[in-house]
Amino acid sequence: MYEDTAAGRAADTDWNWVRADDWQPPSELDTGIPHTARMYDYYLGGKDNFEADRKAAQAAIAAYPALPLLARTNRQFLGRAVEFVAGRGIRQFVDIGTGIPAVGSTSEVAQRVAPDARVVYVDNDPIVATHARALLAGHPTGHTSVIEADLRDPATILGHPALAAAVDLSQPVALMLVAVLHFIRDEDGAQQIVRALRDALAPGSALILSHGSPDFASRESAAEGTRIYKSASAPLVLRPRAGVEPFFGDFEFAGPGLVQLPLWRPTPGHVPTTELPEGWQDVSAYAGVAFKP
Repeated sequence: MYEDTAAGRAADTDWNWVRADDWQPPSELDTGIPHTARMYDYYLGGKDNFEADRKAAQAAIAAYPALPLLARTNRQFLGRAVEFVAGRGIRQFVDIGTGIPAVGSTSEVAQRVAPDARVVYVDNDPIVATHARALLAGHPTGHTSVIEADLRDPATILGHPALAAAVDLSQPVALMLVAVLHFIRDEDGAQQIVRALRDALAPGSALILSHGSPDFASRESAAEGTRIYKSASAPLVLRPRAGVEPFFGDFEFAGPGLVQLPLWRPTPGHVPTTELPEGWQDVSAYAGVAFKP
């Protein structure tokens, strides 16, 4: 059993999560349409983005100035979570919605802890897939591969030959859904998608998840951010804590449970409220790691 202390748990809001009911997916790749992965790259200070991405990202930052800090904090969470589960002996990682690779990527962290770690990246953007493959060329250790597929089609991911070649689903796997589920609407089967992925995992597997939320932002910021993403490659669905926790199903949380993103296992030995970056209270997202019993 893994301990769930629920430290730092914020109260649920009394209003429903923001929705994007009138969003429609683009029919084909178009660099004139802001893409969520490239907007995220801009938040991190990257250069792998186009004018449409930059304009949309700048508008989102104007609505919610903590966005760049949220992106950096999320990247740091990814690294800590990968180190944590690798330290528990997991050697297989499936990172869905990976985005444009950056310093501290899943394969970099996992293979630093365990050179034999096997990592599969999954993303539906061909530009992201191209960048990921270029990154892999410089990391000869372990096994790392890239699948171009959509989270909304878990059967294709689970049945993909590249996944079968890299991952033994009869052994523990770290399923990574980091800052991706807030781009899947309930009516598109968000809970069912994650359940299908969880059900395919062996006991001892881990779910690493972070998710945007309205709980630590103003209603105005959340609503404006959602409006901006209606013109992007995917809608933004901000869920309160009560909407995020069910994604973990019957998995058992590792401490501190599902908490505000910066509070998930900060640097060991540090006191969260004194060592976290200025403005961390405004990072409106949740994070957690849980294990399949």
